[in-house]
Amino acid sequence: MDLKTKALTRSLWVFHLSTGSCNNCDIEILDCLTPRYDVERFGIVLVGSIKHADVLLVSGIGTRKNADRIKRLYEQMPKPGFVVAIGACACSGGIFRDGYAMAGPISEIIPVDVWIPGCPPKPEAIIAGIVTLLGRLK
Repeated sequence: MDLKTKALTRSLWVFHLSTGSCNNCDIEILDCLTPRYDVERFGIVLVGSIKHADVLLVSGIGTRKNADRIKRLYEQMPKPGFVVAIGACACSGGIFRDGYAMAGPISEIIPVDVWIPGCPPKPEAIIAGIVTLLGRLK
């Protein structure tokens, strides 16, 4: 394990990308930052720029219109970078699966490391998904 990957096990900086979701997943992600769940005590920090992020949290569907933007953001993320698909829409397309604008689930646009299904997933599930990612890093 190289030094950068080892450092990631202590402090993950995450960037949240909403690709057109209903905002329920976004609310649950922000709920993880509240004092009730307080993921910052584990070193998980929400950052405002993809260029500072170690993890890309994606919620919502991948449409044909935003697929290029998703790819571009993924390419701007420093490596090693990891992608977490949050919610049924990001994992499989959800109720929009057969829509005319659907480009596919996020995994057909960029490589996904962890899937967190649910509509919306509870904060406990999001934390468990991040712990799964940390386990894969070790």
